[in-house]
Amino acid sequence: MPPSKAIILLSGGLDSAVAAAQAIADGYQPIALSFRYGQRHERELAAAKQVAARLSIQEHCIMDVNLAQWGGSSLTNLDETLPQAGVQPHQIPSTYVPGRNTVFIALALSLAEAKSAQAIYLGINAVDYSGYPDCRPDYLAAFQQLASLSSKIGLEGKAPILVAPLVQDTKAEIVRRALRLGVPIAETWSCYQGGEAPCGLCDSCRIRDKALIEAGCPELATLIGRKLHAQATANGSPVP
Repeated sequence: MPPSKAIILLSGGLDSAVAAAQAIADGYQPIALSFRYGQRHERELAAAKQVAARLSIQEHCIMDVNLAQWGGSSLTNLDETLPQAGVQPHQIPSTYVPGRNTVFIALALSLAEAKSAQAIYLGINAVDYSGYPDCRPDYLAAFQQLASLSSKIGLEGKAPILVAPLVQDTKAEIVRRALRLGVPIAETWSCYQGGEAPCGLCDSCRIRDKALIEAGCPELATLIGRKLHAQATANGSPVP
């Protein structure tokens, strides 16, 4: 009997790579789905391809969905400045892309139905995240109900389950899970900027660096992150 299939939303970032590795560890045959949605750069798509290859994912779909044509986010509008002040409590940052996860999950549901996949794996996280409303457990629960109502397989009682294995993990716990699962952390890309190396200043880099240091992997942090860690250690201060 062939293994069950799972659609993996693979952005190229750490969280989605860990979700992909978890799906494989859970016994699923993975089908990766990535999006060219008008984001500032395609560095993360290059990372998604590298991660898929390293995890031996044979089928990787990349779709064009231009969310940039109506703007609304500093990730899709080059005229907006990316935030570098760190995550602000109870404030949704400008990097939030309106409707992005809703669009992506809906397309993943379509692919799952076409491919007879039993699950959709998501790397979303509700603990160490940037305050996005579409990264919360109640959002997932609502979408699961929608999946059951909006598809032929849903009406047959076979709607794919939405699996968010990292939703309640801290970022440091995600790094530790990545190490256990053999995820190529160095090949993932989380920085909001493009270029050859992560900027180390954007919110995503700050969250990632802090987690890598807390998980005992300061060598994988950005150069800026390593310098801050070294300074904090020398001063006897907490990890930044």
